Amino acid sequence: MHCALCGLPCHRELGLCTGCEADLERNRRCCRRCALPLPPGAGEALCGDCQRRAPPYDRVVAPWLYDEHLAHLIGRWKYAREQELTPLLARLWRRHANPDSDIDAIVPVPLHWRRRWQRGFSQSALLAAELRRQWTQLDHIPLANGLVRRNRHTAPQSASGALQRGRNLRGAFTVTGPCDRLRVAIVDDVLTTGATASALAQALLGAGAAGVEVWCLARTPSPLA
Repeated sequence: MHCALCGLPCHRELGLCTGCEADLERNRRCCRRCALPLPPGAGEALCGDCQRRAPPYDRVVAPWLYDEHLAHLIGRWKYAREQELTPLLARLWRRHANPDSDIDAIVPVPLHWRRRWQRGFSQSALLAAELRRQWTQLDHIPLANGLVRRNRHTAPQSASGALQRGRNLRGAFTVTGPCDRLRVAIVDDVLTTGATASALAQALLGAGAAGVEVWCLARTPSPLA
């Protein structure tokens, strides 16, 4: 077995050598609502954006920062179709995550059928299924892959700014089943501006969900302009 980053021999269950794991950046000081990294001394404060206008989700569980090393792994996973990296990424999330134990359903961020056809898989669905497989605390929580449908094919979000992302996602999701009083965890790989998570959370809350958390691997250091 070899380290997924440096390629040197590695016999750790994680799939990364100790040096490469140490190179990843933890999201230690962050907004208690959206997990945006905060400056030293900020404590467990809310960021300015969440103070001005709270997002529709209750909190984001994002144990890592989206640095160059994690970007490399996620890029290979999503775009080079290295699905064998899924267990490693799930283990990284588990290593430092503290999710809500009262969640009733796990909802991977859905891809439009065209994007899924192009990519060959849904990375969020893969990650959500692997988290449940690895972590026995999640065994009793149903994986609701079909609860939300993505209505239209949008431009790649990575190429859009915050305002454009919000416009792209207006009315993008439809809840297809009952979710009255459910506490839902949305699963995705990276949270950047939060536009996708917000649109999906609004759709779930509008369908009767009692609350929404966002579980993702990493948070970008700051939202895109």
